[in-house]
Amino acid sequence: MESAVHSLGRSGDVLFLMLGAVMVFAMHAGFAFLEVGTVRRKSQINALVKILTDWSASTVVYFAVGFPLAYGIHFFVPAGDLMGSTQGYDLVRFFFLLCFAACIPAIISGGIAERARFWPQVLAGVAFVGLIYPFFESLIWGMRSDGVQAFFESTFGAPFHDFAGSVVVHSMGGWLALAAVLVLGPRAGRFSGRKSNPIPVSNIPFLALGSWILAVGWFGFNVMSAQTLEDISGLVAVNSLMAMVGGVLFALVAGRNDPGFVHNGALAGLIAICAGSDLVHPVGAFFIGGLGALIFVYGFQWEQEKLRIDDVLGVWPLHGIVGTWGGIAAGIFGAPLFGGMGGVSLGAQLAGSLFAVAYALAAGALVYVIVSRTIGFRLNQEDEFRGPDLAIHHITAYPEEHLSLGASGYPVSAPSAAAPPAPSPFGKPKAARAD
Repeated sequence: MESAVHSLGRSGDVLFLMLGAVMVFAMHAGFAFLEVGTVRRKSQINALVKILTDWSASTVVYFAVGFPLAYGIHFFVPAGDLMGSTQGYDLVRFFFLLCFAACIPAIISGGIAERARFWPQVLAGVAFVGLIYPFFESLIWGMRSDGVQAFFESTFGAPFHDFAGSVVVHSMGGWLALAAVLVLGPRAGRFSGRKSNPIPVSNIPFLALGSWILAVGWFGFNVMSAQTLEDISGLVAVNSLMAMVGGVLFALVAGRNDPGFVHNGALAGLIAICAGSDLVHPVGAFFIGGLGALIFVYGFQWEQEKLRIDDVLGVWPLHGIVGTWGGIAAGIFGAPLFGGMGGVSLGAQLAGSLFAVAYALAAGALVYVIVSRTIGFRLNQEDEFRGPDLAIHHITAYPEEHLSLGASGYPVSAPSAAAPPAPSPFGKPKAARAD
């Protein structure tokens, strides 16, 4: 009887974590449509292909290198040994944590959209998911965490707390993206002299769809971070909800009804609450999410117009700065003074959050400078003007429009029949080519 109960419990944990993994996997469709709706029509196919390719490459490298580096567990043993007495719990745990790791290139993708070469970014993502992210993951959540957390506890009175990845995932991705955007430079025409030329989004419904998909999947991201049925928390679910709606309402007011700010405000709230979702009171979660949305709205405007950084989806303020805020906020609103459960230190949260910023900036700068100076990171002027859809994938998102203009009677997907580009200010158009 005891054995049967134990087996049932482990089966429940496997199912619980598998459902969480599927929900977070679905979030990558949200990343894709958020980018599709924000970029111009000539870059929409590229957004979809990038996210799926990055996911696939991330799966392989995290299976082979990243997960073993973070947790000391590898899967190069017979299949019977993988099942063991846990019904393959470590396998589904890999699947779940892979979904977190694969968020890193998905976040970066939104910042560098429309002017980055395809394969160099895929290779950079492999480096992040295989080495850079899992090493940091191991320091906070994994096999190297004991010494690091002991340092935080002895120095600040409590370990660094990041329940669902405000810092480990989102801050890391956002600050890595900042390094990429700075190395890459702005899109052609985005700034001219001292003048800013904002580039409008292409499809608000797609942008909104991406936000909705992400928001729904986020309950798997946060709630299933418990990783076992025994540790599941209704507090995490309600705090995620309250932070999301706080983000929406604060962004609605601060962004003056702008739909882009409203839908990203929901994401800002969810990013901010990840770290302390198991600690804070729902009222505190509402304000954590609301303040996160304000950080995004004003941070995006500051980034674009004051610093003149062409971060297409605003992933640095949304994931980087708001993720850092989430780590710090857990140390504020997690205290009993604000109705939290305690056991957290503001000093530890501040130090851990800033440590992630420094690590991500250094690692991102190293990888992208090497990529830029060796194989090259940016599309040439002609390909950027034509757009990555034609330059890289040899087809547009709306090929029938080209056919209706009399571009060709052959299938547009054939390389020889790709629709001719519009006249370019950079000289004679070149034939489309793969990146």
